[in-house]
Amino acid sequence: MPDTDPQDLLADLVTRATKAGADAADVGLRDSVSISASVRLGNTEKIERSETAELDLRVFVGKRQAMVASSDRSPKALADLVERALAMARAVPEDSYAGLASPDQLAHDFPELDLSDAAEPSAEGLFGLARRAEDAARAVPGITNSEGASAEWGVNELVLVASNGFAHRFRSSNASLAVAVIAGQGANMERDDDWSMARHLADLRAADEIGARAAERAVRRLGGRKVPTAQVPVVFEPRAARTLLSHFASAVNGAAIARGTSFLKDAMGKRVMPRGIAVIDDPHRRRGLRSVACDGEGLANQRRAIVEDGVLNTWFLDLRSARQLGLMSTGHGARGGGPSPSNLWIEPGPVTANEMIGDIRAGFYVTELIGQGVNGITGDYSRGAAGFWIEHGEIAYPVAEVTIAGNLKDMFRRLSVASDLEFVAGFDTPSLRVDGMTVAGR
Repeated sequence: MPDTDPQDLLADLVTRATKAGADAADVGLRDSVSISASVRLGNTEKIERSETAELDLRVFVGKRQAMVASSDRSPKALADLVERALAMARAVPEDSYAGLASPDQLAHDFPELDLSDAAEPSAEGLFGLARRAEDAARAVPGITNSEGASAEWGVNELVLVASNGFAHRFRSSNASLAVAVIAGQGANMERDDDWSMARHLADLRAADEIGARAAERAVRRLGGRKVPTAQVPVVFEPRAARTLLSHFASAVNGAAIARGTSFLKDAMGKRVMPRGIAVIDDPHRRRGLRSVACDGEGLANQRRAIVEDGVLNTWFLDLRSARQLGLMSTGHGARGGGPSPSNLWIEPGPVTANEMIGDIRAGFYVTELIGQGVNGITGDYSRGAAGFWIEHGEIAYPVAEVTIAGNLKDMFRRLSVASDLEFVAGFDTPSLRVDGMTVAGR
């Protein structure tokens, strides 16, 4: 990664673009380094190191815009970049909602979020983590094979400069450790995994714990069976419950609202979840996996209650979607990608997961979801699932090859929330329960 400060290079490129005919311009430069190591069955599988560099220039000609990218930073390549961007912008249709932020909208204070790990790990250190995770998994009785374990670390640096006066440098790192194993033999085999992600390598969960948990999950699934079709309460473990939060985030994305393609398009200010439930977005969580000091358009961001006491307070808005809806940006602009949440979670509830299950006479505990059967316009929901059957408040036996179905609008209104929230993925929830879902089996 270059040691020189690139802001002068980017400022010069913006100046070139405006002198060549752009009414406004911004440019981003991203440098990244990543290293990964993987093992399988105790043997070294691969070691990879990659370094990437990309520069993208966006120009505005009136209400027309275009973005072009290059990995070549030579003077000739940068001159060609400006020429191509302007030619493209002049050829595309007008977009009445396009444009940079006004100078008075720009962020000036950038909180220190401790997102960058200073020390790059060695390949040997990453191999050691992966081996320990896989060894712990393979030591669990019932494990018969392994898909391997991998440890990864990377650092990214993004520099943004715009003709409206914005200039900022973002630096962040990411680390991860994952293992997947197989239990059983022949027709009775099951696979499962476990993983950990963090900004700093030292914040990953212990390798032995990750391996043992992956193995326990796989062994526990052996002997899965179908169940009769029924309408029952469904409890989603946190890993599966995160997908519901992701569907919710998509439904309150300002771009979808502006297009009219969301089942929650008319829900602003209305109750979308039961009383007491809150959905929080916080870009300033220290070492948060989706933390950012400002958004990708240079606007200040802040913690927001997207849902408060069950009522929808706001959409996720960038400048374009906000202009289209006649609102103000919420500071969720992502460079080149529309509105995007930061660290998003459902606040924990008053009961434990065991208590949530305890009053269910017959129900389904979901640990895995399969397929993409979600209609963002209507909210219709149908996905393959696996997990465990609940009988008389207890986990009874593993379940496989079933489908769960409902409508997300109804599911969110019937949601209940457990107390077991952990911040592990950037989108996080406690265990969630939805009564009256259809489980389709035999």
